[in-house]
Amino acid sequence: MSDTPFVDSSAAPWTRLADGIERQVLSYGPDLMLVRVRFEAGAVGAIHHHVHRQATYVASGSFDVTVGESKATLSEGDTFFAAEDIPHGVKALEKGMLIDCFTPMRADFLEKKP
Repeated sequence: MSDTPFVDSSAAPWTRLADGIERQVLSYGPDLMLVRVRFEAGAVGAIHHHVHRQATYVASGSFDVTVGESKATLSEGDTFFAAEDIPHGVKALEKGMLIDCFTPMRADFLEKKP
């Protein structure tokens, strides 16, 4: 957690995750984390799972989304929820952005990679 409750998103770094995908960690504390993820058209957030609960808001664009055995196409204003250890992933049908909220926070997102 930072010394201030405010985050200037223009100063928060972006991390390249894969071709056409970048993540920006915004605000967080031990029990909650807010993250912004940019996708180029066609970029795939591979199916994965983790111990965190995740709620995601589609800020822009449209995405094919898989959560467990369920599939849907979501667009701006839509959301999805992935419970802990439930496989989930997305494919960007067009350029877009997701806002992810995790509980507890994703400490792995803060680790420095060599």
